[in-house]
Amino acid sequence: MTPERRKYVLFGVLATITLIFDQVTKAWARDQIRPLGYAGRQVAGSKLLYRYSENAGVAFGMFQTLPGGQIVLTLVALAAFALVIHYLRKTEAGHVRMHAALGLVGGGAVGNLIDRIVYGRVTDFVVVDLGFWPLNPWPAFNVADAALVIGVGLMALDMARPQPQAAPARGGS
Repeated sequence: MTPERRKYVLFGVLATITLIFDQVTKAWARDQIRPLGYAGRQVAGSKLLYRYSENAGVAFGMFQTLPGGQIVLTLVALAAFALVIHYLRKTEAGHVRMHAALGLVGGGAVGNLIDRIVYGRVTDFVVVDLGFWPLNPWPAFNVADAALVIGVGLMALDMARPQPQAAPARGGS
């Protein structure tokens, strides 16, 4: 397999795994956690719990009352996914961390987009409360959100690393 093709395979595998894991866990949350109400289910004492919530806005519930928000947010998500694909196509075959990051971002974006299209809102269910700001508690999130954050973090690492300098052109004699 060529390095150029390998970047698309890595992207596709990570995006697919992220998407499947996201959709399976959200279906589980709708079935098992929603009936528990606000109390939810403790996973690690009061530090980690599953508490069902629905988010009609974007991250952390912002823009829930935006006029025409569902259409606007769906179009923004589609545009963001198109940018991920465009950036994937432009990255060099050797930037494996960037390809992995784009796979996580792509899978997470599509996972939340599916919720937005099918249900009109995104299913969130993981709550972390470590007892100190900003984690007391952190707003509810899902697998897609976690993949997006990890993917963006990996992208930042990749962009921050020093890029190899191109070899200077040699004068022909």
